[in-house]
Amino acid sequence: MARALIVGCGCRGRELGVALLGRGWRVRGTTRDPSRTADIARAGIEPAVADPDRAMTILDLVGDVTLLYWLLGSAAGDGEAVAALHGPRLERILEEIVDTPVRGFVYEAAGTVAAEGRRRGAAVVAAAAERWRIPCRVVGSDPGEIEGWRGAMLDAATDLTGI
Repeated sequence: MARALIVGCGCRGRELGVALLGRGWRVRGTTRDPSRTADIARAGIEPAVADPDRAMTILDLVGDVTLLYWLLGSAAGDGEAVAALHGPRLERILEEIVDTPVRGFVYEAAGTVAAEGRRRGAAVVAAAAERWRIPCRVVGSDPGEIEGWRGAMLDAATDLTGI
């Protein structure tokens, strides 16, 4: 059975996780805030506390993961820190997953993060796909249109894994 790791498992992440569970996936979702793990668990998703600003907290979770979702298109916080999630932090994760069981990476390229940051993130993902032959999808569907967004995210899983 395939497992997905959703980095940024807030409301939309839980929506996606429930849909993946319905397709037979096992799903793990991350949050920075330990008090939010109960929300993730109530959705049937395995919760994990991890911080995308600290790559090892994410990489410690990928030992049994087939597909990694980077759902940080609407990440909030300090401007420089959010920009780093779509730049150097993203680059580090992509570089490190080469030697893991992860066989696909999905990047959320729409949301409330500044367009420049999301474009940079999409370019980082494209470069990783080229350099390390990581199967990737960049999803630009509007997260405000949840059904279309969820469908695009599920289509990315099918495209990358055949599941």
